[in-house]
Amino acid sequence: MVKFYSSNFTAAQFELIKPLIPGAKPGGRPRRVSMWAVLNAIFYGVTQGCKWRDIPADFPAWQTVYTYFRNWRQDGTWKAIHDRLRGWTRATAGRQESPSEVILDSQSVPSAPMVHQAVGFDRFKATKGRKRHTVVDTLGLVMCVLVSAASLPERAGGQAVLQRLHALGDQVARLYLVWVDGGYKGAPFLEWVMDRFRWVVQVVLRPEQTEGFVLLKKRWIVERTFGWWQWYRRLNIDYEGLPESSEAMI
Repeated sequence: MVKFYSSNFTAAQFELIKPLIPGAKPGGRPRRVSMWAVLNAIFYGVTQGCKWRDIPADFPAWQTVYTYFRNWRQDGTWKAIHDRLRGWTRATAGRQESPSEVILDSQSVPSAPMVHQAVGFDRFKATKGRKRHTVVDTLGLVMCVLVSAASLPERAGGQAVLQRLHALGDQVARLYLVWVDGGYKGAPFLEWVMDRFRWVVQVVLRPEQTEGFVLLKKRWIVERTFGWWQWYRRLNIDYEGLPESSEAMI
């Protein structure tokens, strides 16, 4: 009997995304492993933060689970599933699939001691690790993310992730406004975005002479998204050897 875990997909959730999962490759032995079980194992690891080798034995073999995670990262399956689910979620909320406004921000997180690739020091956050340059829509849903060394400046990371955003094509056809914080202010960045993509950048600054928590227009949305990630232990610290794996985990 398979044990139930809180991170498991329900039958309805699995049936929703089942058509988006790549079929077995032609030739060779038929696929015998359950894709439902593989997904449950991957999400167990994301939620609980355990090593691949420590995935409970009632899931498929960890080598099989990791292979699917890696293959779907490399062939774009994770991104395709994510983008489709975001579109459905926006439609359910009465929004068009393409947002007209997005919010750009970054989050620096520590990296695990064994992680060496794309690791740097963010002197402003006093954090050694990686930086997650993130764009979300006004519902807080991730549009795209780029993981870099924490030492990469905000504007450079912002330019890189906005180029990824623009590559979404029709998914951002209506986009015209990008909200940012003070880390992105300055004419060179604003002019670069306008010249390259014809998007307007709106900087939201913290009011002067304020202390403690202040709710800032639009910026709170991306901060809430960062807060959602804290529910997933694998995202609290960057444990991934490759930044591409970090992006897939997110």
